[in-house]
Amino acid sequence: MKAKVVMRNRTRNAGCGAGRFSCDPVWGQPASAKWYDRRDYVFIEFCVEDSKDVNVNFEKSKLTFSCLGGSDNFKHLNEIDLFNNIDPNESKHKRTDRSILCCLRKGESGQAWPRLTKERAKLNWLSVDFNNWKDWEDDSDEDMSNFDRFSEMMNNMGGDDDVDLPEVDGADDDSPDSDDEKMPDLE
Repeated sequence: MKAKVVMRNRTRNAGCGAGRFSCDPVWGQPASAKWYDRRDYVFIEFCVEDSKDVNVNFEKSKLTFSCLGGSDNFKHLNEIDLFNNIDPNESKHKRTDRSILCCLRKGESGQAWPRLTKERAKLNWLSVDFNNWKDWEDDSDEDMSNFDRFSEMMNNMGGDDDVDLPEVDGADDDSPDSDDEKMPDLE
């Protein structure tokens, strides 16, 4: 499988605390990540709080991410063989207290990425960021111009006192409704 992740050593070590796995600094656990696609970019957010020693290496068809995270400086390492090529010189990353956001400039602008990885593999640490997902392939300039015309039409509709709107039954009726009655006491 091309989307490889270096997994941490799973041998017990009493020096790391009871019930914990080895603290071998060479190996790391992959950081959980979310990704989403745009017309010119692919965004990947590695969810690591209090990260230190962040290293992001962009190659034409590969992304390597590593850092120390959390109060115990746990080592994270992700290596991703990407679905398609990127422009490493135009790709960037930004660290915050809660995550590291990577912005990958697509090698071919306007081509959708159905997945992040080259191989069709389910990686338990990787998920789609549906909060930021946008199906940009279905957007067209014609649709936007129709939306702009619709917005303009809606702005022109309101505010004129000379316009007679149809009467709606009960809209300004001051008669009591069933929901105005007193509710019975709870027992």
